[in-house]
Amino acid sequence: MRRQWWRFATFFGDEGLNDIASLDPNYDGTLLGRFGGERPPAAAWFEEAIAHEPERSFFEVDGAQIELLTWGEVGKPGLLFLHGNAAHADWWSFIAPQFAGDFRCAAISWSGMGRSGWRDRYAIPIFAKEVEAAIKTAELGASGRAPVIVAHSFGGFPTLHVASFHPEIISGAILVDSAPPKSEGGPPPRLAQGRAHNPRYPTIESALRRFRFLPEQDKGMPEIIDWMARGALHEVPETEDAPGGWTWRFDPQFWQHFERGDLGPSPKVPIGLIVGGKSALFPTGRLEELQAIVEDLRFTTVVAEAYHHVLVDHPLELIEAIREGLPKLA
Repeated sequence: MRRQWWRFATFFGDEGLNDIASLDPNYDGTLLGRFGGERPPAAAWFEEAIAHEPERSFFEVDGAQIELLTWGEVGKPGLLFLHGNAAHADWWSFIAPQFAGDFRCAAISWSGMGRSGWRDRYAIPIFAKEVEAAIKTAELGASGRAPVIVAHSFGGFPTLHVASFHPEIISGAILVDSAPPKSEGGPPPRLAQGRAHNPRYPTIESALRRFRFLPEQDKGMPEIIDWMARGALHEVPETEDAPGGWTWRFDPQFWQHFERGDLGPSPKVPIGLIVGGKSALFPTGRLEELQAIVEDLRFTTVVAEAYHHVLVDHPLELIEAIREGLPKLA
């Protein structure tokens, strides 16, 4: 029986602490404000991971420059890491290096996000083209085997499109806390309307103080949050309609220019699921619904104490879950 995926039609906002409020007497209600613009102390494993710097480049898809990060040797099995909405490729910069010894790894920033170019129109099929181009540009299939995609949140939706309509270019996919929406709808009105530009802040400290995640959570590692926030910001000069300062890289009119569409039939490649046991995206019964419509489900891993942004609050458990899951997709 051919099953149809739910139509994409919901909002996943700005992607992403150990209980900060109870552990830190300087907690001020924001994720990073108490650090005063300084980088938080970091775990040794995290410092080692980000020291393994990727090769950075760009490729073009339908007129937009797409940011590409790569690690590892060409000719090894390929892994492509895909981030969620309003995030960027460096969300994976402390995860992908853990696999670079055995795999050729890559991560991209979707158009409209990170350092990638913006478009007049966004759609899941366009993002799927970015996936296909990333696989080719990064030579992720040079081993003779199609690569595996690891996708968080919104990143799972183009992945499902590829798995349904172009299954020959991947050999499997791991969806990390990514669930196709069940009904039509859209982003909150304030986001759907868009705005001329993102808010601008006079200092990087004031900008970092404003960083947050949706779904909101106050669990995770401060050094990871700081890393993600800094990667989401850039300094811009004053213009006729806006002051200079620090602002977010993502397109503020993304949702206004996003066209919803069908994700396609059931994926035609092996699928693995990793979900946060406390994720707002997986209330009671939701995981079972998703499992029921995946025809070739190879594994499900629940990270019991994790929230939606598993990369932030349980990164080491996520790494282990991916490592254990990859052989099951073969």
